[in-house]
Amino acid sequence: MVQPRIIPCLLVHEGGLVKTTRFADPKYVGDPINAVRIFNEKEVDELIVVDIDATREGREPNYQMIADLANECRMPLCYGGGVKTAEQVQRIIGFGVEKVALSAAAVARPELVTEAARQVGSQSLVVVLDVARTGLLRRYEVMTHNGTVKTGLDPVNWAKRLEQLGAGEVVVNSIDRDGLMQGYDLELASRIREAITLPMTLLGGAGSLADIEDLVCTHRVIGAAAGSLFVFKGKYRAVLINYPNRSEKNALFERALGLAEVKA
Repeated sequence: MVQPRIIPCLLVHEGGLVKTTRFADPKYVGDPINAVRIFNEKEVDELIVVDIDATREGREPNYQMIADLANECRMPLCYGGGVKTAEQVQRIIGFGVEKVALSAAAVARPELVTEAARQVGSQSLVVVLDVARTGLLRRYEVMTHNGTVKTGLDPVNWAKRLEQLGAGEVVVNSIDRDGLMQGYDLELASRIREAITLPMTLLGGAGSLADIEDLVCTHRVIGAAAGSLFVFKGKYRAVLINYPNRSEKNALFERALGLAEVKA
């Protein structure tokens, strides 16, 4: 049986790891390679690493950094940041990275999703939807370039199109909840989950394992990604890499899936 996944998400800024709040005010939290080594020991399900500078600065991915991360990583690795061509996707997969994430480049040229999926397989191609509520009506809108560029795209319609184009997974990231640790945007998750059959991961807002349990209870097989939850500890947000052990994770899934059966 396919299980939910609990996925740390690491942001790289100026060569170091940072954690943002609503995509702003990056706080340094450590070295990428050291974090990967710790997560190796904790046997995480999967790891997402995003270079938040590459697209904004208009540069290519840092291939040496990606190769170093892939060489160190003992869990499935998804990389995103600065990827604009199918050739870049293929090069990154060649380092041993399992998945490559597109975002702004997919919005700018949707056919890139199809081209890249044909080269590396849909299972290796992820598209990230950074979503915020915008305008007087506070409607959901897909944003790019670290949340600074409005696209006019409705995330539900965009997710549907991505499925048609050949994407293998979508990561839905709530800008409004990023770093607040006050819970996922379950409304956003539900709207997109009901519209597509693709594997989906939700990111933005997790502040406790109970938030992950709520998400899994609602959507069962889903990726529950988080940043702050896995790098901060306690009310003073001391930097401490953490992750639930196997028994904690199994108990969480049993509770969440059991509740989902009752609700069904």
